[in-house]
Amino acid sequence: MEFAELTGTNEIRMRVWERGSGVTMACGTGACASAAAAVSRGLCDFDRPVRVRLDGGILQITVSRDYSVSMTGPAESVYEGETDLC
Repeated sequence: MEFAELTGTNEIRMRVWERGSGVTMACGTGACASAAAAVSRGLCDFDRPVRVRLDGGILQITVSRDYSVSMTGPAESVYEGETDLC
């Protein structure tokens, strides 16, 4: 579940809450959906990056007039592990 607030021109502050995990650092899918919803309601502009500020960093989401969406932002490894499948 995402909680989003328009904080400026083409700028959104978003927090993510996931059942069973609580607040998480980021959600690219949710950021894209929030930007697309803001654009579709006329709150943000088509074809201009929307800055989505999350606890884990800032993503730039661009929504085209055909509603195709692109996302740009940092990626960091947050976990590494091994498992024995036998």
